[in-house]
Amino acid sequence: MIKELSGMTDHPPFGTRRQFIQNTGMGVGALALNWMLAQETAQAIPPALKLKPHNDLQPRAPHFAPSAKAMISLFQHGGPSHMDLTDPKPELSKYDGTEYSGDIQFSFVNEASKKLLGSPFKFQSHGECGTELSELLPHTAKVVDNLCLIRSMHTGANGHEVSIRYFHGGIPAVVGRPTFGSWVTYALGSESQDLPAFMVLADPGGHPVDGATNWSNGFMPSMFQGTVLRPKEPRIFNLQPPKHLSGAYQRQNLDFLQNLNRQHLSSHPGEADLEARIASYELAARMQTAASDALDISQETAATHSMYGLDNPETREYGTRCLLARRLVERGVRFVQLFHSGQPWDNHSSIKTGLASICRKTDQPAAALVADLRQRGMLDTTLVHWGGEIGRLPVTQDHGAAEKAGRDHNGQGFSIWMAGGGIRGGMTFGKTDDFGHHAIENVVTPNDFQATVMHLFGLNHEDVVYQHGNQQQIITANRPARVVKELIM
Repeated sequence: MIKELSGMTDHPPFGTRRQFIQNTGMGVGALALNWMLAQETAQAIPPALKLKPHNDLQPRAPHFAPSAKAMISLFQHGGPSHMDLTDPKPELSKYDGTEYSGDIQFSFVNEASKKLLGSPFKFQSHGECGTELSELLPHTAKVVDNLCLIRSMHTGANGHEVSIRYFHGGIPAVVGRPTFGSWVTYALGSESQDLPAFMVLADPGGHPVDGATNWSNGFMPSMFQGTVLRPKEPRIFNLQPPKHLSGAYQRQNLDFLQNLNRQHLSSHPGEADLEARIASYELAARMQTAASDALDISQETAATHSMYGLDNPETREYGTRCLLARRLVERGVRFVQLFHSGQPWDNHSSIKTGLASICRKTDQPAAALVADLRQRGMLDTTLVHWGGEIGRLPVTQDHGAAEKAGRDHNGQGFSIWMAGGGIRGGMTFGKTDDFGHHAIENVVTPNDFQATVMHLFGLNHEDVVYQHGNQQQIITANRPARVVKELIM
């Protein structure tokens, strides 16, 4: 009946059913082969790649014993001038005003010059290590024996955004990737369930260059994004409920809301954004007590306030944020970043006054953070990072009157420093050429920096994996990266 209705003969064009299965690769042998190949592929994937992405901040064990449990990143947007701060160049001063013979990539061609500009600032050796630092960093000089000064950073690009994204997201210029704090908190979770794991202390003048991209969660759930504190009081709006809604009445409302959320989630399993929103509501409730305590710097002694420069109008604001960073880490926050408004280290002109100004604002608070962590026994497990995305060129920009001299961008060689968290103190690493233009010895890229920091946290950076679409993503985006073991104790 079926043959008649379909017009089929005794020998259909597809052959017999068995022939059809064999011809289309679906025979028993093919099915078995496909199954075995799938099993071999699964076995070939490293165990870390099999992990299901998680959507919570529960604390997780690292791959091996860590030296760092938390990190404070003092990011210096704009490109601090290394040859005026951390990398003395006598040859540059010797040939001041003469023509530079090498090739230079300028960002501002119309204002370009190839006349070398010797530093107007004096350098002196400090500490038992004898590291030379500029007169603009008198407070940093006092903690230099705790610092590892890397003088050979290299992004290969002179632009701000391209290099910022390299440092934070692992690939130059690319947006939409999780930033460093997101990767660390994704891998390890939070030691505190009452405060966010990744916190951002913003500048009252506004956001830094590249805005929220600096602390984005990228393709990860939103709970791994940096939580931004307001730059002035109240640093968190609506932290305390009205008196008539507090106490047991508030607790009942929160419990009721939590039950509704959980019921809703049970009908939408695997919805990462929904899970993140619910988690943020629950965290907000727990933060009422924990955040109020962490942000109350009146608990600190007068001596501590003075150490951070809170008694000086120039250092008060940045000093307050550095002190808050210590208090947050002290209470279990995993990753804290401080940013500036705009890019105050971008000294294209009047570098003599502009660089001195930003140093007066930041030098004492940054050094106080290191000293304070040390005296509290926290420096061993807290990694501190100071640095920008690029450095400056050895030649002058806006050449003319001495007070107008500045420097253009330079991503070919510059300096950052690190302290604590397993880093060797009292050392310099790497080298730029005699004029400070190119990193020429022990070159360190942002990917190397990321791999090294992850190692200090007890993590193999290649095994911290997030499944995004059909790709296995890691922090360095499969770019060449090495753990710089020379920096580690």
